[in-house]
Amino acid sequence: MTSRPAWTCLVLGLWAVWPLAAPARVARILVGNRDNRIVLQAGASAPGLLQLARQGGAAWEGDAAAVLIGHAGIGGREVPLHWRYDPDASRQREDAASLVYEDRAAGLRLYWEWRARASHGPLEHVIRIENRSGRRVWLPLQPSLQFAWKVAADQPLSQVWVDKGAGEPPPVGTHRVAIAAHYDWRGTSSTFAHPRPGEAREIIPWFLVSGEGAGGWYVGVEFSGRVAMNLKRTGAVLAGTVGLNPVPGPFRTRLEPGATLATPTVFVGASDGDPDDTGNTLRRWVREVLGDPATRADPAYPLVTNNSWGSAMAIDEAQARRMIDDAARLGFEMFHLDAGWFRAVGDWHADPHKFPHGIAALSDYAHRRGLRFGLWAAWAQAGTSPARGALDVADPTVRDWLTTDPPPGWKPTGFKGVTIDLGVPAAQAWATGETDRLVREYHLDMLEHDGYIVAQGCDRHDHPHAAADPGRIRRYSDDDFLWVDAANATDVSLHATRAYYAVQQALRRRHPGLLLEVCNDGGRMVDFGSAAYGDYFSIVDSYDPLSNRQAFYDASHVLPPAMLETYVKAWPTPRIENFRYMLRSGMMGWFTVMIDTHGWTPAQHAAAAREIAFYQSALRPLIRDAGLYHVGPRPDGKGWDGTEYFDGARDQGVVFAFHGSDPAPRVFRFKLRGLRTGQRYRVHFRDHSSPDRVLDGRALMASGLAVTLPTPESSELVVIEGVR
Repeated sequence: MTSRPAWTCLVLGLWAVWPLAAPARVARILVGNRDNRIVLQAGASAPGLLQLARQGGAAWEGDAAAVLIGHAGIGGREVPLHWRYDPDASRQREDAASLVYEDRAAGLRLYWEWRARASHGPLEHVIRIENRSGRRVWLPLQPSLQFAWKVAADQPLSQVWVDKGAGEPPPVGTHRVAIAAHYDWRGTSSTFAHPRPGEAREIIPWFLVSGEGAGGWYVGVEFSGRVAMNLKRTGAVLAGTVGLNPVPGPFRTRLEPGATLATPTVFVGASDGDPDDTGNTLRRWVREVLGDPATRADPAYPLVTNNSWGSAMAIDEAQARRMIDDAARLGFEMFHLDAGWFRAVGDWHADPHKFPHGIAALSDYAHRRGLRFGLWAAWAQAGTSPARGALDVADPTVRDWLTTDPPPGWKPTGFKGVTIDLGVPAAQAWATGETDRLVREYHLDMLEHDGYIVAQGCDRHDHPHAAADPGRIRRYSDDDFLWVDAANATDVSLHATRAYYAVQQALRRRHPGLLLEVCNDGGRMVDFGSAAYGDYFSIVDSYDPLSNRQAFYDASHVLPPAMLETYVKAWPTPRIENFRYMLRSGMMGWFTVMIDTHGWTPAQHAAAAREIAFYQSALRPLIRDAGLYHVGPRPDGKGWDGTEYFDGARDQGVVFAFHGSDPAPRVFRFKLRGLRTGQRYRVHFRDHSSPDRVLDGRALMASGLAVTLPTPESSELVVIEGVR
């Protein structure tokens, strides 16, 4: 790695804004923004990524050409491909480049594209393959990104990656591992996140590489389907691939005449190598580039929400109305009706016995009480209801959409059935219409999906995806929820994920300002693709204080905290300190309480109202816009942990401090970050656990902020404000 002078440019637009200048025949091409620059090579038969650097920082150097697919299935036989660079069709400008390669004999054109969508943050990369042949073509797997950086054999390097919260937080969650000689790592992500015994947890599809004194770089995938990331160190080379998961394989996908295949978009950026500094850059970019502008403009985002799942499937209209009344008194901003309201799986109409006046009437009631109204629906799950409009596995039309045939006598569980394959155009059209109906007829402000929206696998031969090898199909039943794993799983996922995005996009287009919650049995779809088509995530499917803090600690390394929802469940709180500890463990991001608050004591009601008001006035602006720092260790429930928000523009911040179940130590020092060394700060302890004081920024960062909490399972919010 070598240092290069800074190079800057202005961001001018998106992929589709052409024409650009054609690059020179001997093409070394610069693309970048204020944070990052890359150097590309347009070789005669393949492009290459030669350099990645921060502006004014060290550069990661490489010289390996990308490996483009070398064959395709055309006319029933495998045809070798011979790519040739087309400089006349290629385009370049300061913030984007499209290098075009063509095999005219096969009738295929490949676009190797990079762009900067913002003046800050990472650069995006995609490969598009266009079928210009007039014949159907079968393509093998084309990785989204291949890299091979030159590193000194003795250069200390480390890798950081983050596991998904999924059903419950993993033992480690946030990994930082030395990249030693012969290092060989693989991470995977999908919409299921069901590792089998001995398999690693699925990751949020991103990792960071850091080198001592050499800065770092990171890469992520903007796709919710089956993807894999590989990193390998061999001698003086650090190499890897990122893109669709080739396992199980062999992968192939159908490309009809005139159609274009796009690989999952990846983003790449250089950084100083610090996980929190890198995360603050990335979180801002996700918020501003991938996020919905209507959501960013909503001053109440993220909303304080009361959810019915604490009563599980037993919820009914009378209880929901009581919860809405109390939620309004406490200052909640949305009531979220979770599972338990519908007639049957696949039949997304109100149970007439439990909700005799229907869901629209309940939504209208919430609106009259000043609350928004959200609804849960596992809208891609088919069941056995024969009602008109229901997804009934016995209906021949619906049966054609299923990922597998249920066995005779099969019945769904309370809220899971058989997933339809959204990659089937008719199934996608039904889902588009059904989700639109839910929003319109029930007067929704938010729609949550759950229950395996995107198919994991499919054993059908007449769907758009590649057919599965009959000898390699495995069918699973989990509490009567049926799913399939087969060699075509990645192609199934590719089609279904694109269709899922189209359904979500149609909802946004038809209902501006509608909030979309991404849930799949908890935090199984926590990824950057979902971040572009949803507004917030359920990040874990366990709801106690420790699970909430662990899942938040992990996911907040890479995703905006306002998008990270944890559900606060009823938990033993013999003291008011324990009650605040329970609430605050879910208050660091999107704050949802899944408790019927009528069961709270007057003291708890008063405390909750104060916490909600403080969240709205002081915490929410920081959660939306401030830098986030993991100033304590990952929570273990016994010792101390903490998270700091600090907004340098306003010179304000807050520390969430938590003391676990161990009585000692009673005092912990949090070394703060992001402050100015020459500035003095007023430190206010909201629960008065210590006297307020004025301290020097340098001391707060070097020696730390001392917090005293003698009561186990208690917390403190420490407000920091610059003294003018």
